Parts: sequence; structure tokens; C-alpha cells
Amino acid sequence: MKIAIFGGSFNPVHKEHVNIVLSAKRELGLDKVIVIPSAVTPQKDGRIIVSSEHRLNMCRLAFGGIEGVEVSDYEIQKGGISYSYLTCEEFAKRYKEDNLYFIIGADMFENFPKWKYPECILDKVTLAVCSREKPLTATAQFDYVKFSYIGAKVSSTKIRTLCALGESVLEYVPQKVADYIESNSLYRLDFIDKLKRLLTPERWAHTVRVALMAAENCSKYNIPEDKAVIAAALHDCAKYLGRERPELKGFNFPEDVPDPVMHQYTGAYVAEHTFGICDEDILNAVKHHTSGRPEMSPLEKLIFLSDLLEEGRNFEGIEKLREGFSHSLDEGLKRALEHQLNYLNGTGAKVYLQTNNAYLYYKGK
Repeated sequence: MKIAIFGGSFNPVHKEHVNIVLSAKRELGLDKVIVIPSAVTPQKDGRIIVSSEHRLNMCRLAFGGIEGVEVSDYEIQKGGISYSYLTCEEFAKRYKEDNLYFIIGADMFENFPKWKYPECILDKVTLAVCSREKPLTATAQFDYVKFSYIGAKVSSTKIRTLCALGESVLEYVPQKVADYIESNSLYRLDFIDKLKRLLTPERWAHTVRVALMAAENCSKYNIPEDKAVIAAALHDCAKYLGRERPELKGFNFPEDVPDPVMHQYTGAYVAEHTFGICDEDILNAVKHHTSGRPEMSPLEKLIFLSDLLEEGRNFEGIEKLREGFSHSLDEGLKRALEHQLNYLNGTGAKVYLQTNNAYLYYKGK
């Protein structure tokens, strides 16, 4: 028989995972595909993750009823870090007389030589490679097969972020998985309903876009995803709160702060005293997301830039600013602060001292 292993964190499983399996079965003539959710995946630190039990249940819902596909709890039962070479060795023992394949995407294929003991994997299985967003162009010094499926761009990070904010993910996951996520409140931040009551629908849509941009860049800049999503969710939490609101009782309003900037300070106060946030890095990300400051943490820079550059923004020069952001946090921040100062000076608006100091600091770097 021809049998393929398809492993991953499946955090959560989504429609493209299912489509990849169906395409591999059809094009490679597979008799069976074994889907194996990991216990702990290497190099996933900082990402929002739910229990292995939930991920296993979601996989069973997504793949249940598909002929020739089974979901295995092998790595979960084994525990510890789930290394593919160990899984391949185990299933090679179980299926000694069969041809084994290991399904991976083009993005993983490019990094395959950096995996732990890739030669051990190649000794037991044949890699079956697909491309999700673009055709496979990579070359390799080892044998592999490929199948022609080119899927839609679906990001587990995006799905987790939408779930955290209480948004629908039915576009990206099977109906049964969407229902399971909702009924178990998976990934969802516990303060979301209270937060949404403080914002207009337009401001909430902006908040969602900020969170999505921040989350998608966490891995690149080694920033914990959970902290980024919380900070992004709360960054405008006090945008529409007047001074008389009970949420601001006890807050000392700083002097010489322009009106458009004040909500970052009130926001940090509300994040702490209304929403119970104790993490100083998250609070500082809210506190400086409009003005910036010298010596910002990576999380502060990420929220500042995501707020300014989220996909709903459209102003002259934004693509150049996004290009700087993609290059590095510091380069992105320097360009963004320069743009902000030019805009304020051009309109005759008051320039907040902290913004000017932040620009001089990062220009000097």
C-alpha cells in the first residue's frame, strides 16, 4: 500500500489542511493518509496554542468521514517535543511492507535540511511536497515527489487571532471545527465582549486589522503572539471614554499632551484597572502606540507600526513605510516617525515632544 503521514500542530486545523490531504490522495494514488497532531512542536514558542486534546478533536471533526484518512494520537500519547524523524521511524516499523510518504508544504520543504536529522526521515519515507500559495520552485539534493495542488492562502495565525477577538472563522475552517471552537471558546480572550462595548463598529474593525498585522509579524520578530494580540486588542480601548467615565476614576491626566495622543495613556490605565492586564510590556505597548518613545521594546514597536500600517490605512507613502516595517522594526519605526513628524509639521498640528524624541533616538541608531 501507499501510505502518507501528514503531521503538524493543527492549531487549528483548517480547510486547506483537508484540501492538501484530498489532493495528495488523488494525485499520488495513496491508499491511506495518517494525520498526526503534534504534542509539542519545535520552534513554536510564543504562539497561542490550545490543548492537544482540543487539537486532536478538531482534526477528527475535520477529517472524519473521509475515506482512507485516519487521525492518530501517536505523538500526543508519546508526549514531549514531536520530532518528525522519530515519528517516521515508528511508522516505518508499523508499515514495513508499504511505501511511506511524508506530506509537507513548499515553505517547510525549503527549510527541510535544517530539520532535526533529515537524513533519518529520508531513510524511512519519501517526501511528498505541495505548494499552497505558489508553485514549487525549490530544488533539492534528495528524492521527493510533488503534487500539483496550489491552495488558497490560509494562515493558522490569522484564524487564531480572529478566534481570540471573537470573530467568525467559518471562511477558513470546516463548519464542525468552527462550531467546536465557538462552543469551547477556544483561543478567545475573556474580555472581548466588554471591550467591544467601548468601541464603535468602525473602531473595532480597525482593532481587528491591527491585531492581524501584529500577529502575522510575531514569528519574524520573535515576539510572543499572545502578548501581541492582547496589546493590539486593547490599544484603543479608551478612545471614546470621556474624562467623567468611571473607568478613568483615579487617573491623573498628564499635561501638554495633544488630544489625539491622550487615549494611549488612558488606554493603558483602562487596560490595567478595567481589564486586569498586569504585564508591563503589554501596558507600555498600549501606552506608547500613538506617540512612540525612545528605547521601545519589540512589542511596543510592533503595535505602533501595526496601528499605523494596518491594511485599512491608505495614505500617500504608506507602501514605503510598510516596506521599512518588513525590513526591520527599527527601520520601520524610523520611517514611520519621520512621516508622522512631517505630517504634523505640514498641517501645523502640535508635535508631541515624546514623538520628536523618539524620532531623534531611532534616527541616531
